Amino acid sequence: MDSHGQDGQRVVWAVVDTGIGPLMLAATGKGLVNVVFHATDRVRERALERLAARLGAEPVEDPRSQLAAEAIRQLEAYFAGTRHDFDLPLDWSLISGFNRQVLRELASSVPYGTVVGYGDLAGRVGQPGGAQAVGAAMGANPLPVVVPCHRVVESDGGIGGFGGGLETKRKLLALEGVLPEPLF
Repeated sequence: MDSHGQDGQRVVWAVVDTGIGPLMLAATGKGLVNVVFHATDRVRERALERLAARLGAEPVEDPRSQLAAEAIRQLEAYFAGTRHDFDLPLDWSLISGFNRQVLRELASSVPYGTVVGYGDLAGRVGQPGGAQAVGAAMGANPLPVVVPCHRVVESDGGIGGFGGGLETKRKLLALEGVLPEPLF
């Protein structure tokens, strides 16, 4: 397998250090395709193997590629508190069906500094009573932070689950002013 997928598309990746630890970003010619939390060497290697299998191309490290460099710039601004939304092309090819519908709705309708309940988001996509399915969609989100699954919370005020870990979710919500900063 080479660095180009079945359609000749190149897959690039880079790592950016953030306030929640290293994030691995992967992109295709269509856009940002994957964001991976806690991108230690071992986590990164597994993520790159999954991407190669799913996209049919061996990802190549290239932080200077146009899309990777722009994604890094926007994420750094987000974590510095100077950017409240992302303006990046997204490649949705790692997710489909209901999960894609829910994540697109989340990305387009839940702005910085706000939260939405799992059940409310289910209702927005025409599936009242589908809170658990929305939770599964959040867990399958290949583009966390950029597609802000951290903004989805429980209706009773609990913060809910999070693929990056609850401490990471708390930090993201505190960054956006939804939760107070931890005392220690």
